[in-house]
Amino acid sequence: MLSSRVARIAKSSRAFSSLSVPVPKFDTVACVGLGLMGHGIAQSAAQSGFNVIAYEEEDRFLESGRSRIEGSLGKMLKREKITQDKYDEIMSRITYTTKVEDLGTSDLVVEAVIENMDLKKKVGDLGQVCKEDAIFASNTSSLSITEMGDVSGRPDRFVGVHFFNPVQMMKLVEVIKTDHTHPEVFDAAKDWVGDINKIAVSCTDTPGFIVNRLLVPFLTQALLMVDRGDASIKDIDISMQLGAGHPMGPLHLADYIGLDTINNIITGWVEKFPDEPAFVTPKCLTEKIEAGDLGRKTGKGFYHWGEGDKRGEAVE
Repeated sequence: MLSSRVARIAKSSRAFSSLSVPVPKFDTVACVGLGLMGHGIAQSAAQSGFNVIAYEEEDRFLESGRSRIEGSLGKMLKREKITQDKYDEIMSRITYTTKVEDLGTSDLVVEAVIENMDLKKKVGDLGQVCKEDAIFASNTSSLSITEMGDVSGRPDRFVGVHFFNPVQMMKLVEVIKTDHTHPEVFDAAKDWVGDINKIAVSCTDTPGFIVNRLLVPFLTQALLMVDRGDASIKDIDISMQLGAGHPMGPLHLADYIGLDTINNIITGWVEKFPDEPAFVTPKCLTEKIEAGDLGRKTGKGFYHWGEGDKRGEAVE
């Protein structure tokens, strides 16, 4: 017992030697994936003065990402939050490409592909075209940073950066370190988050990090109440709004997040951590997924949603 405790202490406090190749100054940031999260990360970096290489494998996805950024900045221009000169300046900092070799000049590579471990591991192959001193970061809400770092070829230069949607508006970024992440790399990643006008919080590579580790079990407990028939959907949500001061109830929030997203997180946790009692798949969630009722984006989940509807009507 004592020897294992000593081993844990030694592991947590082990000294890191200096990096063989120093951490570069972040001038050029590559964003791999320009979907819901990736385009926001690219835009935020460009708005903050960084040169951005925006990468997608296919032209159709690249153009979709470009349109999202142009649309987002266009709204800011229309509302006079930026000038035309500022709009042009931000756009001039972004280079769009489908050529993987164009990522070679990046100082920081932020991967923002969908929540699929196999796809995220493939991004580790970019280590073969990127500079030796480049730092790699994965934007993920629940997947193991350690697992991705191990296949990247540079685990000491690998971190997690969990942005929140919509990236352009949400200030929080969870910065995740593994046992292999060098402290200088971790500090540089946190500094960069501050440089793009976000608030960085630190976390180890624990399932769900901070926010989702607390939030998802909270949501599943509400779903389990539905399973048991303890209370109605409407009454559960009103109770947490008026009794706990939450801006919206857990079932309402689940519909906003997407029931498929929640299910993907829970399913992965249940498979990897079967002995953790907080990780459980509620029956009503499985039924909604099987019926194709995924929440607000499909028009129905635990609420009925009309087009543009922000409140919905509870399904009873």
